[in-house]
Amino acid sequence: MLYKFKSKVASDVIMLEPNGRQILQLWGRTDAASQQKGILLAADLPAAISALEEAVAQEESRRVQAALAEPWAQEKGEDSAPSGVSLRQRAAPLLDMARRSLAAGKDITWGA
Repeated sequence: MLYKFKSKVASDVIMLEPNGRQILQLWGRTDAASQQKGILLAADLPAAISALEEAVAQEESRRVQAALAEPWAQEKGEDSAPSGVSLRQRAAPLLDMARRSLAAGKDITWGA
């Protein structure tokens, strides 16, 4: 399943279902109906942007801590280095959309 986020001031952002659901949960959209289809009003965008930026900062902090612990993990034969695509990379297009939408006073909609 894919999520498609839309705004009148930016290109569509398409995300795989687990990543889109993660974003929606950060925005407080936890019920099944909100995760299938919904709207983020322009008035709610500042809080949504802040929530997403805070989650990105927390993940980066965990990645830094894991990287600092890596020399000790390697001595023990463990692999503690974070791998994969970070939340910052996944969220960048959506943060751009949210900032543009906020500046223009436009809503963001999504559907699965």
